[in-house]
Amino acid sequence: MTLIYKILSRAEWASAQAAGRFDGSAVDLADGFIHLSAADQAQETAAKWFSGQADLVLLGVEAEGLGEALKWEASRGGALFPHLYRPLLTHEVVSQRELELDADGVPQLGVLSA
Repeated sequence: MTLIYKILSRAEWASAQAAGRFDGSAVDLADGFIHLSAADQAQETAAKWFSGQADLVLLGVEAEGLGEALKWEASRGGALFPHLYRPLLTHEVVSQRELELDADGVPQLGVLSA
């Protein structure tokens, strides 16, 4: 099992839970897919895109369960990132936790399972 991760606001996650699906944040909708990160990419993603943002949630999703809609594509620095080309169904989320910011305002993910 390979876990991949999505960082989103608590409000976005609450809306997704009510709907049973997460269609994507503004950047996801603009790009046409849901941006996800592998375990070794998630902390850098948090620092680059979410610094200074409170009320964040980290979702863990089993990559193999997403089927052919999950594509690993070159992104930051040529690294392959997981992109989901369909909504993320809330029942596909296997873990969730709220994130704390460090003294510099960077969300801290801690140790993630790969």
